[in-house]
Amino acid sequence: MSNKDIIERIKYLIREMRMTQGEFAEKIGCDQSNLSKHLNGKLPISEALINKIVINMGVSKAWLKDGSDIPFAKHSSSAVPNLVVDESELKAMKGTPIYDIDVTAGGQCRSMLFADEYIVGAVNIPNISPDCRIVRVSGDSMSPVIKSGDLIAVRELSNLSQIFWGHIYVVVLDDYRMVKYVRRHDDPEKVILRSENPKYDDMEVNRSEIRDLLVVQNVLHIDTRL
Repeated sequence: MSNKDIIERIKYLIREMRMTQGEFAEKIGCDQSNLSKHLNGKLPISEALINKIVINMGVSKAWLKDGSDIPFAKHSSSAVPNLVVDESELKAMKGTPIYDIDVTAGGQCRSMLFADEYIVGAVNIPNISPDCRIVRVSGDSMSPVIKSGDLIAVRELSNLSQIFWGHIYVVVLDDYRMVKYVRRHDDPEKVILRSENPKYDDMEVNRSEIRDLLVVQNVLHIDTRL
């Protein structure tokens, strides 16, 4: 893994997305001064920084690290159609609503995350409750159980203290959202967030830092070969 080559690919992303360096840093949840030091070679490119870019920007980790693959998978830009739904259609919809959002990108609170303006449709599929919400996932931390571009049906918990250990959740922190297994910690004030992909290390998080938990009820795999 060459830091110089990765730096050039990060700069390419910033140009391609027409962002300033500060906007890019905010998008991936990185301090702007630290990102500048990474890009100037004063700080090494860490695995943590790579993971932040992969998760928040929906880029291929293989491409970012070694230049193989392509920057964006076919489905990374949007796994659901870019539809415009007017108010009358929205009221007439039945089934589980689909939101044109990436649940692993950004740090909006739940109320902003599920604003009606993001609804692009609804589906009636057996075993998916209309009380759920269907959203998109990017990144490979939960692969192969949940692949980048897949859709997941999630349901919010009314009581954050009632966690089904070992289940998959969307975990909402102040500045970060991620999809992980939530495991019991020896310290009752903490939880362990675990990825399916063994390349990702476990994370320890204080329970007090968790703002919302959305339990993943169903996974809808998107076949990009079609």
